[in-house]
Amino acid sequence: MPDSAVLIKIFSLAAISFVVAIILTPILTHFLYKYKVTKKIRDDGTTPVYSELHKKKRGTPTMGGILVWFTAIFLASLFWFLDRVLNIELFHNLNFLTRAQTLLPLGVLAATAVLGLIDDYVDVRGLVSGGGGLRIRHRLLLYTLVAVVGAYWFYYKLEFDILRVPGFGVFPIGWWYVPLFIFVVVATSFSVNETDGLDGLAGGVLAVAFFAYGLIAFLQGRAELAVLSGVLAGALLAFLWFNIYPARFFLGDTGSMSLGTVLAVIAFLTNSVVVLPIIGFVLVLESGSVILQTVSRKLFGKKLFLTSPLHHHFEALGWPETKVTMRFWVVAAVFAAIGVAINLIGR
Repeated sequence: MPDSAVLIKIFSLAAISFVVAIILTPILTHFLYKYKVTKKIRDDGTTPVYSELHKKKRGTPTMGGILVWFTAIFLASLFWFLDRVLNIELFHNLNFLTRAQTLLPLGVLAATAVLGLIDDYVDVRGLVSGGGGLRIRHRLLLYTLVAVVGAYWFYYKLEFDILRVPGFGVFPIGWWYVPLFIFVVVATSFSVNETDGLDGLAGGVLAVAFFAYGLIAFLQGRAELAVLSGVLAGALLAFLWFNIYPARFFLGDTGSMSLGTVLAVIAFLTNSVVVLPIIGFVLVLESGSVILQTVSRKLFGKKLFLTSPLHHHFEALGWPETKVTMRFWVVAAVFAAIGVAINLIGR
């Protein structure tokens, strides 16, 4: 398929994804409001700054991430089915579900979306004493198990064991690929979850990251993977339409954890995981601020930030929520461009 045809396919399906997600939104929001699938704001005295800043968000529906992953899986399944059954050229061109490129990330997306859905449900229904969703240790265990399965598949089935460092070459790392994969997948998913704290923040950062990896996949000739990235980005833009301040619903763990996981998987599939911390620089800042805050409080008994993650620190300084979000979007876009440029070095 010529590059022009691939680009048409990418942008067409990204646009279709946007439109489908927009159409599905009233159905989803009706369900979320009807069954009171609403966000719980912690107010037990352990996070006084956060609780005060976000008490107005209490009662806003969560699980909005369903809109993103359902749209991607629905379109992949729909066009695959229509291509196989009707055998029409149009549907053949729109089909982007392939065993070689997109079946694995879509499978990971579905599996982690279900885990996140369970976590959100536990939170919404208050099934855990003290509030909140699954305990952090349980979530860490579950997503680590997903990462272990993914690492096994990449290393033993796909025989991935090399790491490309732009400008320096490709290095075989053998079995070290397994712990690297597990660490990156878990770290990325939890970093996106930490970033999902302001209206539109995680959605915008993720849309930029998927556009960047769509470009990387396209330049590598991985057309279907580029299309999947475009579809996810398109659905995220539709989600953002309703998630920008004041948010109509939140991403929830079913969105943040699943999209973070699949972002890491796409980074490994394109052998560009080295630039993931650059393309996802905002994610690094967010999770890094939480780690630094925790270490500082444990070791020195003092806080480095007024509160964490970092976006809440700027809120506590008096920045309007919209200013924090949009400035983080700008940082995300700049570093995504830098990451893509660095990834091109030596190609």
